[in-house]
Amino acid sequence: MQDVAERKDKLEFNKLQKRLRRQVGSAIVDFNMIEAGDKVMVCLSGGKDSYAMLDILLSLQKTAPIHFDLVAVNLDQKQPGFPEQVLPEYLRSVGVPFQILEKDTYSVVKEKIPEGKTTCGLCSRLRRGTLYSYAEKIGATKIALGHHRDDIVETMFLNMFHGAKLSAMPPKLRSSDGRNIVIRPLAYCKESDLAAFAEAKAFPIIPCNLCGSQENLQRQNIKHMLNEWERAHPGRVEQIFGAIQNIAPSQLADRDLFNFTDLAIDRSGERAEYAFEDASITDWSDGDGVESAKRERGVQYIDAVNL
Repeated sequence: MQDVAERKDKLEFNKLQKRLRRQVGSAIVDFNMIEAGDKVMVCLSGGKDSYAMLDILLSLQKTAPIHFDLVAVNLDQKQPGFPEQVLPEYLRSVGVPFQILEKDTYSVVKEKIPEGKTTCGLCSRLRRGTLYSYAEKIGATKIALGHHRDDIVETMFLNMFHGAKLSAMPPKLRSSDGRNIVIRPLAYCKESDLAAFAEAKAFPIIPCNLCGSQENLQRQNIKHMLNEWERAHPGRVEQIFGAIQNIAPSQLADRDLFNFTDLAIDRSGERAEYAFEDASITDWSDGDGVESAKRERGVQYIDAVNL
C-alpha cells in the first residue's frame, strides 16, 4: 500500500511540475519576458513563490532554444532573527550564481513608521530601490519577481477598493525611469499550486514576518473575499484574471484611454444587421388608432381621464 501511495504522490507531483513549467513558459513567450542574451536577476525572498520561480527558471534554462543567464539575489534587510545561512546554503546546493546584498532598511522602516502601523509599503519601496540599483551595477537586463496570478488579482481589487484605480501588477513592466525591466514569470500560476510545489520540494522557507509587522489586513480581506468566491464558484479567479487580459477601453469611462469626446455618427458604410429591427408600427396620434390598437391586442385599457 505504501508503494502505491508513493507512486500516486510522485505522479501527482510530476503533473504539478509540468503544469507550472508550462504556465511559466507560456507567460515568458506571451510577454516576451526573456530574450537571447538576457541576464536575469532572480530576486529571492526565501518564500515559497521565489523558490519555485528560481527552480522552474533553472529547469527551463536547460531546455530553452535561446541562451540566457540567471543570477539569484537576496537582500538581507537586517531584520532581527533573519537566518543568514539558509539561502546561501540552498543556492550553493543548486549550483546557481548568487549574491547576498546587505542593507539595513529595517532600521529605516522602524524609524519612519509608527508602532502598530503596517511597514510593508515603505519596506517594499526601499527594497525595490536597492534591487533596481544593483541590477544596473551587474548589467542585469531583466529583474524577475515571484508574484503569481492570485497576487495580481488581489492587487487589482486593492487598487479598486482603496485607490479608486483600475490597475494591477503587469506580467512585464518597465520602471518609471526606463532603466529596468521587471518580469513576473509566475503570472499564470495559482498560489495553491505553488504552495503544493514548495511543500513537495521541501524548500527551506524563511517566514516573511520577521520584522514584526502586522499583516496587511486589507490584502488579507481581499484574499478572503476571493477564496469565498472561488469556493462558491470554482474558476472565478481565473475568469477575473482573464478579464485583466481582455480590456475593452470603449466600454469603460477613462477619457484618457478612449476618445469619447469626438465620437460621431458615421452612416456612410454598410450597416450591420440589427436583431428584431422590423417592428410593427401603430399610429397613436388619433383616437381611431388607439381604439384599433386596443382591439388588435385584446387588452382592456382603463381610460385614466375618466377615473
